[in-house]
Amino acid sequence: MWNSSILTIITFFPLLGVLILLFVGKTKLNAIKTIAFLVSLLNFVISLYLYFNFSSDASAMQFSVKKVWIESLGISYQLGIDGISLFLILLTTFLTPLAILSSWSAITEKVKGYYISMLLLETGMIGVFVSLDLFLFYVFWEAMLLPMYFLIGIWGGPRKIYATIKFVLFTMTGSLLMLVAILVLYFMNHSYTGTYSFDLLEINKLPIPLGAQFWLFAAFALAFAIKVPMFPFHTWLPDAHVEAPTAGSVILAGVLLKMGTYGFLRFCLPLFPNAFIDFVPLFSILAIIGIIYGALVSMRQEDVKSLVAFSSVSHLGFVMLGIFALNLQGIEGGILQMINHGISTGALFLIVGMIYERRHTRMIEDFGGLSKKIPIFAAFFMIVTLSSIGLPGTNGFVGEFLILLGTFKSNVIYAVFAATGIILAAVYMLWMYQRTMFGKITKPENENLKDLNTREKIILIPLILVIFWIGLYPKPFFVKMEPSVKSLIENAKIKYEDNKLLGERFYIDSQQMKQIKAVISDQ
Repeated sequence: MWNSSILTIITFFPLLGVLILLFVGKTKLNAIKTIAFLVSLLNFVISLYLYFNFSSDASAMQFSVKKVWIESLGISYQLGIDGISLFLILLTTFLTPLAILSSWSAITEKVKGYYISMLLLETGMIGVFVSLDLFLFYVFWEAMLLPMYFLIGIWGGPRKIYATIKFVLFTMTGSLLMLVAILVLYFMNHSYTGTYSFDLLEINKLPIPLGAQFWLFAAFALAFAIKVPMFPFHTWLPDAHVEAPTAGSVILAGVLLKMGTYGFLRFCLPLFPNAFIDFVPLFSILAIIGIIYGALVSMRQEDVKSLVAFSSVSHLGFVMLGIFALNLQGIEGGILQMINHGISTGALFLIVGMIYERRHTRMIEDFGGLSKKIPIFAAFFMIVTLSSIGLPGTNGFVGEFLILLGTFKSNVIYAVFAATGIILAAVYMLWMYQRTMFGKITKPENENLKDLNTREKIILIPLILVIFWIGLYPKPFFVKMEPSVKSLIENAKIKYEDNKLLGERFYIDSQQMKQIKAVISDQ
């Protein structure tokens, strides 16, 4: 009974916090903050049940639940996780209380609404990772936009309205195309089986014609590529990061961007393996461009937060390259790097937020020599910086090594070009650290800076521990994810061979087009 309810509890437990906050007075700021933090922290503790009770020998969905929701439309309340989604859920529940704790002194206006938005956002993010019904997935996918819209639009920086509108327009464009593709799959499922259903596991079994695969893959892939974001769909990300409050940037980088990479693994590869394989060269090249472009642009940034934002374009390029390597090492490295990026880049945004609270500036030229005045801060900053550039012994090294190994097995040239991104990352990260932490103190405002307080240490220490845990002993992660990744690759290969018998790829012939139009018009 507990196993069939745990995903529902974890998904909607933050809403209990929202309900409680609705009855708390707006002026009771400490109570509001404490309730939001404790609810998110307890949700993380509950989510640990998933890890300790997750079977490492099974590739099928676990903790599954399926209940009829809207029977006439074939919509179900269907949840489940495998080794691919397990750690993304844990990452979400892990980062949320840290993000809330980081807001303790940073948010001073509309405090109640802010923490309600954070808890609503957590429910939306977890819902995306656990949904196995395409309609339910789309509901959560869209629902999480609203609290992020408010977080940036209300508590963001000077250009918050511009950044918010740009974020929503980019995301909605891809989402609407994905909705069209979901409806086509819905009608196709009815034409093959005679039943209406959004059940992802059932739709995975459909023999989708190769011509249709091309267009459906393109619709899903555009939505996910915007969310990653891949080059050239990345332009919304720096604006959103720079204008978002610290906690918003942490969640945006740590979790929301992973929904794009997760979507390629959960939907694009199993549903459209033939189109996926045909698009490998294009997406691999775009990933490499993103890796190098993101690194080069990061070098030119004078705002530390903007530098970290552009570095995400580079880091997520590595994740995409691993996924499109289409082998065990590449995909496992990509999944682990999703976690690594959430930890390391989330920590970087937290650190930037901490120094901003002290100096109210993020410009690199306004710092210099800070390690003399705030040595504990400098030590934490150095560890996270080294993690971000993939130093052996830290989490970043393990993920990037596996991605490059998988890419090397798939295409040596891709691996060589991608490896330059690691060198460039070391350049822009270490150069930024040198200019802010070392040298002479040239600004009088930096003379009396206070080092990290107890709350800030409590925020950063768990992140540092995870950085070294994954860097020194990543086995617990691979043991859980490997069966699901192997099954994903094997099933995609089998479906690829079977689908080759269905027709030519890259177009829908006239007969197929007539069949699709007939199916839709009959509905």
